[in-house]
Amino acid sequence: MNKKISLPINQWKEDDRPREKMLSKGRESLSDAELVAILIGSGNRQESAVDLSKRILASVNNNLNELATLSISDLMKFKGVGEAKAISIITAITLGRRTQLENAMSKPIIKSSKSVFNIMQPIIGNLDHEEFWVIFLNNANKIIHKRQISKGGITSTIVDSRIVFKKALEISAVAVILCHNHPSGKKTPSVEDENLTKKLYKAGKTLDIQVLDHLIIVQNDYFSFADSKMMG
Repeated sequence: MNKKISLPINQWKEDDRPREKMLSKGRESLSDAELVAILIGSGNRQESAVDLSKRILASVNNNLNELATLSISDLMKFKGVGEAKAISIITAITLGRRTQLENAMSKPIIKSSKSVFNIMQPIIGNLDHEEFWVIFLNNANKIIHKRQISKGGITSTIVDSRIVFKKALEISAVAVILCHNHPSGKKTPSVEDENLTKKLYKAGKTLDIQVLDHLIIVQNDYFSFADSKMMG
């Protein structure tokens, strides 16, 4: 059987070359695979850089969040990807995540559960262990502080309510929003999640500090106790 030999990018029609396409049509005209192809620069004897990029993306179901979880050694398993190319991909992803986080933090007013998700997903959405965070708000729903309360294993983390409300009292927060991630990717709250939410909600009521919501965050989605009318 004859192996498919792909033309190198420099032999493609000019309109089909990723770099030329970006220059002539703008960055939004490029697919994810074309953007990755620019990063890696070349493919292998059987594949162009774009074909190789498509194969890399297909391995993670064309999900950029899943691509972000691959290590240098994972990427180097693809023929044509050496250490330098793998580092280029991871560097670009890391810069993108930091930009996303900075953009989120430049708009620190909480208007909905979605705005909480946009802030916290870059921080805890792709972790392989659980972390529990609290966002502290003033009376205008502006973020005045956010803090990791605990860090646990793959399935659970321990939360001390005294630490949560001690910080809230110290900085005169009038409300808090609870957040934690599920590394399993399942956003459904456990019985423990429900019990913890009720416990912290009641404790906050005693101290006149509102517990507005509790979000469970996964890679591309979230569960909101407030949206589901499960607070209190």
